[in-house]
Parts: sequence; structure tokens; C-alpha cells
Amino acid sequence: MTSTRPQASLFPPIEPYHSDFLEVGDEHRLYYEQCGNPAGVAVIFLHGGPGSGCNTNHRRLLDPDRYRIVLFDQRGCGRSSPRGEIAHNTTAHLVADIEKLRKHLGIERWLVFGGSWGSSLGVAYCAQHRHACLGAILRGIFMTGIPDLDWFFNGAGERVPEAWARLAAIFPADKRSCLRTTVFDDVLGTDHERALLVVRHWMQWEAALSAPAEGDARLPSLSPDDAQIQLAKYRVQAWYLKNRCFIDESGMLWFANRIRKLPVAIVHGLDDLVCRPAGATALQRALVGSRLRLVEGGGHSPFEAPMADCLIDAGQHFLAHRDFDDWGH
Repeated sequence: MTSTRPQASLFPPIEPYHSDFLEVGDEHRLYYEQCGNPAGVAVIFLHGGPGSGCNTNHRRLLDPDRYRIVLFDQRGCGRSSPRGEIAHNTTAHLVADIEKLRKHLGIERWLVFGGSWGSSLGVAYCAQHRHACLGAILRGIFMTGIPDLDWFFNGAGERVPEAWARLAAIFPADKRSCLRTTVFDDVLGTDHERALLVVRHWMQWEAALSAPAEGDARLPSLSPDDAQIQLAKYRVQAWYLKNRCFIDESGMLWFANRIRKLPVAIVHGLDDLVCRPAGATALQRALVGSRLRLVEGGGHSPFEAPMADCLIDAGQHFLAHRDFDDWGH
């Protein structure tokens, strides 16, 4: 589904000047790429999901003339292999992978740029490797705890009731008050056809939250190859969410306390139905010295104006000042 929200003016499309795979152990092999200026300020892009991967538009959120942009697909995601693998796949593994990639590329310090689940992973990485971080730009804050999960699978249904009814209809009535448990079990179960049905409804539900005015009663149609890709993606996502991303909200707040005074810009859309704005305000309160912009008219996608405009502005501000002290003033 294509949103009709106004699109921002992203930086022009670019191609990587270098791409490769990094062996990180446990039979996991990560795809990574570098774009922009090899002599620029290094920045690591952390994609959302969990379970998604990087795409070509992610390269366009940062100034390619002044940033050395590093992107990678997390364990089990995108072009990394084995795709959909959840063994040896936790937040601790991902944090170690990011640090291994930094050392592999010979980067002393870099800016951390992450959205949605990538914002959670970014906070975890910065807290454990602060010495390697110049600062962070975090979008669409996901606090990883039960309140966020219950909002996504149940609470948000009050905002888009018809879409939620379509999702709930595939589950027994006595399971609908806490959909997350059944969703995770079905996607991680051994019944392939059931898992695919739940995944297609999950995709439809996410689309409804991302573009509520454009809710579509039709389930997404998937080719056999696409079905395998989506099953792998949502298998990783269900694994992480079932385990509260191995962080939980209390862990996010503990990590935030460890990176006080690190330059951090937080960007969150006031119309974001996937991740609640309350999460952004909670993180900002815990992360002393951070700057928060609650973006009027902004949803969850980083590519819709005014979200992308705000993210690009944060990136340009950091280049000029190396902090966010007067960002937004």
C-alpha cells in the first residue's frame, strides 16, 4: 500500500561504494554496505522490525556528501543469512555485531541513527559502547515492554476499529483480549499455513496503522517467494516481541540512564499509531540532555513529510554543531 501523505525531499538516490558480508559467528553472516563520503562523519543506520532490513531509501535520509553511511541487515534479516533464523539471535548478539562491524571497518566513533525497533537497539548499543558513539538520532521510539505490545495488538484498535476487527476475526473469541500471545505462538509454530495466514493479517494490520485513512479490506497477495520472505521476517519479529526484545521497558530506561549527556535527538510523530508518543516522552525524561521533537502531522514512516524533513534537519544540525543543544531553537 502506498501512503498519500506528502513525501519529503530526500537526498538523491545513491549506490554503495562498498558492500560485503561479515561473519559474526553462530553461522550468521551479515550483509553490510557503505554509501556517501568515505572521508565523512561515520554513521551507522539501524533498521526497524525487528526482522525487516535496510532499503535504498534509508540511504537518502543523510547527506551523502558529508556522511560515511553504514547500513547492515541484522541477524536473520534482509540479505543476511540464514534468513529468518532465530537461534543465537538476541539483542545482545546484535549489539555485539554492531561493535564487531565498527572495528572491522576501522571506525573510531560514529553517529547512531535508528528508527522504531532500531531506536531501541540504538539505545542498547550506545549504553554498552558509549566510547564508540558520537551521539544518536532516534525516531519512532519503541520501549519494547508490555504496554507497547498491548497497544500495538489491542489498544490501537480503538483508533482503527474495522481494521482491528479483521485481525481479531481469525482468532478464537477468548483469545482476542490479548492478541499478542496467540499471534506470536502461531507465527513461531509448526503449522506453515496457519503461520502464513497470521502473517498476512499482521501485514494488513500494520498497513492500517501506518495509513489509517487508506485501510484496505483485502489481504496482501503474496507469491510463493514473497511468502517465504515474509514468513522469515515475521518469524524474527515474533521471536523478539515475544521476548520483549530481550530489553523490556525497564531495560530501556536503565540503558537511557547510562547515556545521559550523550548528544541525542528524538523524533516522534504525534500521529504515530505503531509506537506511542508517550514512549518518546518517557525516554526523553530518562535521557538527560536529549532533545525531543513531537512532530505534528507525523506518523510512523521516516519517509513521509514532515518526519523525514525533521530527521534530515537533525542530521544536518549534528554536522554543524556535533550536538543538539540548540536544535529546534
